[in-house]
Amino acid sequence: MGIRRAARRYDDDSVERLSVRHKGEAVNINDYHRNAKPYHATSEDLLGKSSSHRPKNSCVSTIKAREKENKVCKYWMSGYCARGDKCWYLHSWYCGDGFTMLAKLEGHKKAVHGIALPLESEKLYSGSSDGTVRTWDCHSGKCVHLSNLGDEVGSLISEGPWVFIGMKGVVKLWNIQTADELSLKGPVGQVYSMVVANTMLFAGAQNGVIFAWKGSSEANPFQLVASMEAHSGAVLCLTVREKKLYSGSVDHTIRVWDMDTLQCIKTLNGHEDAVMSLLYCNGCLFSCSLDCTIKVWFATEGENWEVIYTHKEENGVLALCGMNDAETKPVLFCSCNDNTVRLYDLPSFTERGRLYSKQEVRVIQRGPFPLFFTGDGNGLLTVWKWLQKPGGGAL
Repeated sequence: MGIRRAARRYDDDSVERLSVRHKGEAVNINDYHRNAKPYHATSEDLLGKSSSHRPKNSCVSTIKAREKENKVCKYWMSGYCARGDKCWYLHSWYCGDGFTMLAKLEGHKKAVHGIALPLESEKLYSGSSDGTVRTWDCHSGKCVHLSNLGDEVGSLISEGPWVFIGMKGVVKLWNIQTADELSLKGPVGQVYSMVVANTMLFAGAQNGVIFAWKGSSEANPFQLVASMEAHSGAVLCLTVREKKLYSGSVDHTIRVWDMDTLQCIKTLNGHEDAVMSLLYCNGCLFSCSLDCTIKVWFATEGENWEVIYTHKEENGVLALCGMNDAETKPVLFCSCNDNTVRLYDLPSFTERGRLYSKQEVRVIQRGPFPLFFTGDGNGLLTVWKWLQKPGGGAL
């Protein structure tokens, strides 16, 4: 199989040209409305459940063809579909062009909550609510080490040689170069989110507090420096950009924090349910929620954040991830509660493909180009790859 490493990595700034620009006091958002793909209703939407209202022949065929474009066969996913090639639905784990599935890594028994491929490492790490962290060989795709931590893993990230594992009441640290292991106490309840920036580790906890540790070269390399309180519910997501920390919570709000003072300087209201994921990209903040929306925020002068575009889904939105395809075009990945991941071209929000899973995808993670990863509620870790032509261009 072979999970091959590549030279370059991507951060949020590598997702190019969202075409949302601030000119004086005006924000141009026309590109977000241009070329938007219309929603195609399913047969149940159009006809209801009563067969007495079904159109005949060609109309039914057209509706079924549209369904087949967007829905995967649940019997095929379970292992066998009696209709075979005549099935109305997809027999594939994805639809769309420019990418392919490279491997499925099986082993976790419950939901995957974190995936990390540390820089200069040949090992991939995944953490699960089954209480384990698995280490995968990037060449063979085999699990080469299983660490049973004894409690659910709520989040997992890496930075430099460190792998950070968020759990109930603690963040565990592994140094993959020295084999050192540390435990950072302080969080109350599960640690659902973590991010590293400016030599600091931030961890969002179940009690609504963000804990901050400062890195140092002393015997204890991480010192607790702040407990940042503002949210009234669990902190589910964190992201950092331009000396600001952004946090999303079960309390429906997004908080903006100053990285120097570690104080909350702004509260963003707009979502009607839990804020599940945040992505900062080229001056804009993307947020998603169980209220079935993705919102694009832009800050005018004076840190006045405004929603400049709202994209609606039919189901709750669980996770966001941004990356460039093989042509360096920006793509937004959006995991939904219907066990799909939607791929949208930016800035148009035109759908370009879907990934399918037996259960909802909890985490989407960029790897070294051309790789990316997903982890689902069934414990399955999937490796994906952007496709390129033999000459190096996009397929």
